[in-house]
Amino acid sequence: MTEGRIFGINGPVVKVKGSDAFEMQEMVYVGEEELIGEVIGVTSETTIVQVYEETTGLKVGEIVKGTGAPLSITLAPGILSGIFDGIERPLVDIRNLSGAFIARGVKVNHLDERRTWDTVIKVKAGDAVESGDVIAATQETSLIEHRVMIPPGIRGVVEWAAVSGSYTISEVIAKVKTDNGIVDITMKQEWPIKTARPYIKRQAIEKPLVTGQRIIDTMFPLAKGGAAAVPGGFGTGKTMTQHQIAKWCDADIIVYIGCGERGNEMTQVLEEFSELIDPKSNRPLLDRTMLIANTSNMPVAAREASIYTGVTIAEYYRDMGYDVALMADSTSRWAEALREISGRLEEMPAEEGFPAYLASRLSQFYERAGYVTNLNGTEGSVSIIGAVSPQGGDFSEPVTQNTKRFIRCFWALDKSLAYSRHYPAIHWLSSYSEYIDDLTKWYSENVSKDFMEKRGRMMAILQEESSLMEIVKLIGADVLPDSQKVTLEVARAIRLGFLQQNAFHADDTYVPLEKQNKMMDTILLLDDRMKEMVEKGIVFSKIAETGIVEDIIRIKYTIGNNDIEAPFHELQLKINETFDSLAAQRRE
Repeated sequence: MTEGRIFGINGPVVKVKGSDAFEMQEMVYVGEEELIGEVIGVTSETTIVQVYEETTGLKVGEIVKGTGAPLSITLAPGILSGIFDGIERPLVDIRNLSGAFIARGVKVNHLDERRTWDTVIKVKAGDAVESGDVIAATQETSLIEHRVMIPPGIRGVVEWAAVSGSYTISEVIAKVKTDNGIVDITMKQEWPIKTARPYIKRQAIEKPLVTGQRIIDTMFPLAKGGAAAVPGGFGTGKTMTQHQIAKWCDADIIVYIGCGERGNEMTQVLEEFSELIDPKSNRPLLDRTMLIANTSNMPVAAREASIYTGVTIAEYYRDMGYDVALMADSTSRWAEALREISGRLEEMPAEEGFPAYLASRLSQFYERAGYVTNLNGTEGSVSIIGAVSPQGGDFSEPVTQNTKRFIRCFWALDKSLAYSRHYPAIHWLSSYSEYIDDLTKWYSENVSKDFMEKRGRMMAILQEESSLMEIVKLIGADVLPDSQKVTLEVARAIRLGFLQQNAFHADDTYVPLEKQNKMMDTILLLDDRMKEMVEKGIVFSKIAETGIVEDIIRIKYTIGNNDIEAPFHELQLKINETFDSLAAQRRE
């Protein structure tokens, strides 16, 4: 075992002398309490270690022991429904050992190695197996079947297989004869968090991650296997937007990373997720969710690890053939951790004090998203949604600008919308999605042939409204011609009736695509008929007096999500009858 001694301590950064045998990214135990750390720099004379626990009380001269392996986590049944810290230590077990505050040097297993799992063995002696092949399965939660796979890098013939029954994650369930000897296979794998898990090939992105949020699904869709950013200043609703997506998106599994966020927000996540019922299965949502809590008062170095821990777990479930959605809240706090450690290492700072390698670290994280063919031939995806917290809501700061280079979906949260209680506060003119062309075919085949065409029309109305509002601010709306007043009124219906969504309303918190499509049809019918009335010489005030626009705005509440055909047909009939009546009065 490699050993050295501490000769310098600077916050979470420890300098070690006495051995030149440490390796980059090697996991080490620091000091008498064996704090967990990772080697981040090596020279012929010194080794630099970042410590993932509080270093208060460490002394010069204490021993640092190498493990000979990179910082790794355990992948096995028992992850889902759990809450872990940034290096996959279960917080419930830590609380039982040390109380409400995490003590230093706490030794706990990543996963419960005493619990038994009812396991179905799917191989027998003589079967040829390769990396990724599913050899057993167990029901990890009521919603998710955990598929035990041959670890990457192993191929051969099964020499012995256990019979189906109850096993712990440490018990051998198969022996595989490889070219290098016999390998024991258990239900757990150890995997280094900074190494992406392998797959056969990356697939084209063609399916949306349906969230039930109209401004996302219709206006700025995210593809399964894609990457999105949710930037916004304090109080604009980043966390709530991610909560809504986590609750309602059609991913099989949710990985939620609270990276440097407030503890009360993580408490809220835990309480909400434990009470929520999954709409597809009528089972607790926590049955398909795992949480990593690295709150703002936890050691800063562990923030960096939490991001990689989360994405490694997401890739593991992707390898089983699941679609995984990963929420990182927030990558800005992670970047701040990089900046603090970089400063303690006395590295040359780049823009706003962030390290010069900020962009490459962001790319390493977001590039682990993707829709892939796994080693076992199944298809799975990891979709990454990262919150960004620019100081003062300034989107020109380095983290936001560098994030935009590596994502294709940008949901810009607007302070003025949030303060006017318009949620989600995603601004339709500042946001964009580059997945629209990739997803057009799917929407055409599964929702409506002209879905994206209708979306384009609504965006054009909103953009025209933005131009007209410049004139309105100068000289008022009364001087506008009636045709432009119609545009402003229809845009208001789009903003209040379609883009604004109430997370606390039973029918509005989640809206299926079929209803979103019908709502667009109705709004665009209103636009067509109002413009037709103006062309026939009917003054705008007469059109406004009908009150039909208010009926359109209220449809998100008045029409449910289940039986939508008849109510929308009746509403569209009412629109036509109202304007036909106006036209008849004009002729008289």
